[in-house]
Amino acid sequence: MPAPAVADAIDFSRVRRILVTKLRHHGDVLLASPVFTVLHRAAPHAEIDALVYRETAPMLARHPAITELFTIDREWKRSGVLAQAAAEWRLWRTLARRDYDLVIHLTDHRRGAWLRRLVGARHGVAPERSDEGRWWRKSFPHRYLLPPHGTHRHTVEVNLDALRRIGLWPADDEKALVLVPGPEAEGRAAALLATHRLERGRYIVVHPGSRWLFKCWPADATAAIIDRVAEDGWQVVITGAPDPAERALVDAILAATATPVVDLSGRISLSELAALIGGARLFFGVDSAPMHMAAAMGTPTVALFGPSGEADWGPWRVTHRVVASRAFPCRPCGNNGCGGSNHSDCLLTLPVSHVAAAIEELLAEVPDPRRP
Repeated sequence: MPAPAVADAIDFSRVRRILVTKLRHHGDVLLASPVFTVLHRAAPHAEIDALVYRETAPMLARHPAITELFTIDREWKRSGVLAQAAAEWRLWRTLARRDYDLVIHLTDHRRGAWLRRLVGARHGVAPERSDEGRWWRKSFPHRYLLPPHGTHRHTVEVNLDALRRIGLWPADDEKALVLVPGPEAEGRAAALLATHRLERGRYIVVHPGSRWLFKCWPADATAAIIDRVAEDGWQVVITGAPDPAERALVDAILAATATPVVDLSGRISLSELAALIGGARLFFGVDSAPMHMAAAMGTPTVALFGPSGEADWGPWRVTHRVVASRAFPCRPCGNNGCGGSNHSDCLLTLPVSHVAAAIEELLAEVPDPRRP
């Protein structure tokens, strides 16, 4: 690790407790997991806590570098203003008693400035915000620069830039995603494999959905891919979130395919999904949290990208193929479909043959467990 290149680097020998916040969605939280690895290597004596939304906690649960995992439940708001305020105040008091030396705020959420003040940390680092005034700057004396508009940098590296700004330079072997399903989830996944007569390394997980519909491929196209891989002798497990829109997509795929498919959509937890993906020969899906989970579990991945950019969000440090259209110079636009329609031409027009070729190529690249 090179010597700190910033004049105001933090002396980590004097840091006893650190709080890292990532108040975003599942995939965003998982892509922050290397931050904890780097911090632990730099300050093995320090306790490192995380603060995330409750539903995203499985992404960091059992991370070996995390001491305490705190959560904000977005359901608090449904219980009324007073009940929400009371729940949040209890959380803030708990965090304040931890007596943090450093708060690392990995988003530009304004709540981070209040949090850093409430917990009384001596040091704070957060993204630079041109639209914020003295309150943000005083709350976070250390601010890291985000990539300029129109440039691309993977989200993992952007998260790690927060550490570079305070004098830590991540080593290459510290940048891997960390996702630990746990023995209970591993056992449940093993039981599901036995029930459906599946063997590790001999099935493909297909996760066609996303909470963002504009990232999804048509049901008939996904069904055609399932039929093709089944013709080659692979068993297919289809998964999805317990969400009506994703359930409808899965049902449409199952209606269009001629292949018997193991349907676990909405029936397993995130940790069980991680364990299931970890035993697969290949993961196929769109830009989604399970795609990042596949990367974390080391499962070869074929991912479809449309309005979102693979340079920023692509499968991280895993054998993979990204299939994206070159016929649309407007991508990646970041919009929720063309004109805000939730339908993306750059995805709708992706040929099945291109996707099938990517899957066949990747399967050929990874040793086939069915052959001696």
